[in-house]
Amino acid sequence: MEYTHLGRSGLRVSRLVLGTMNFGPQTEEPDSHKIMDRALEHGINFFDTANVYGWKQGEGITEQIIGRWFAQGGGRREKVVIATKLYGSMSDWPNDTFLSARNIRLACDGSLKRLQTDYIDLYQMHHIDRETPWDEIWEAMETLRAQGKILYAGSSNFAGWHIAAAQEAAKQRHFLGLVSEQSFYNLARREIELEVLPAAQHYGLGVIPWSPLYGGLLGGVLRKEAEGKRRTEGRAKEFLQEHRDQVQAYEDLCADIGHEPAQVGLAWLLTRPGVTGPIIGPRTMEQLDGATDALEITLDDKTLARLDEIWPGHKAAPEDYAW
Repeated sequence: MEYTHLGRSGLRVSRLVLGTMNFGPQTEEPDSHKIMDRALEHGINFFDTANVYGWKQGEGITEQIIGRWFAQGGGRREKVVIATKLYGSMSDWPNDTFLSARNIRLACDGSLKRLQTDYIDLYQMHHIDRETPWDEIWEAMETLRAQGKILYAGSSNFAGWHIAAAQEAAKQRHFLGLVSEQSFYNLARREIELEVLPAAQHYGLGVIPWSPLYGGLLGGVLRKEAEGKRRTEGRAKEFLQEHRDQVQAYEDLCADIGHEPAQVGLAWLLTRPGVTGPIIGPRTMEQLDGATDALEITLDDKTLARLDEIWPGHKAAPEDYAW
């Protein structure tokens, strides 16, 4: 396993992040525990979750599953850099959502209880709160850090200017601010290259891509369809209708270089400047084991150029659309 610093922090994390969103809804608890054990065997030390995962309002089912795994001991908690998130609604009451000082305090305490730990390594804001001032947010985060309940703060789904606003406000308070940004990023969806990536690099944030295979559409979907192993519906079906030629060209390229499309998609993200590591969200042990093979792939310049031809990216703004 390769390790890197999380942004400008001194924290060292694995270059693959174990996403746990499937734990509970898709993967039963015993299998979830086995996947987490296997992740540690692979050297993956960075686990990502959120208080809303499990999708039963207020229950935090996925955090509970992780907490019961931590409670088994054996150094599980000590080996893991645990990242969780707040923002989403944990009840129908008006103050159990977003980023007020009240919700930051209570949401953190709730996550600590469910995770059965006394601190969170990386506490992430799941979305920008356009109504709460940064001074209020940072004062609440500073308090949590002073209490030892969190070590670092991160963001998710922020625009580039949100990152700038957050960091400038933190600077005025002599606070570390954000050390990471978790963004939607994959070969087919490269919008963050316009402003989010440049902002993250400027302010020293590590970028953690979510949906690195675009919900499986970059994981060999056409071949799986032909083999009867997958049936696409809804937005995935619409995407394939519009981009079938690109997906086919991508799968053909992967076949030519002798690697699975899912592994190539992850390996490509690992070449991107500013990227700490993509989030893999395995439902099964086989998916976890397959994802780790991406670390062994080296994409040469010719392959990288061909990937850019198939899935064009963006120059940093404003060069992407101006002189």
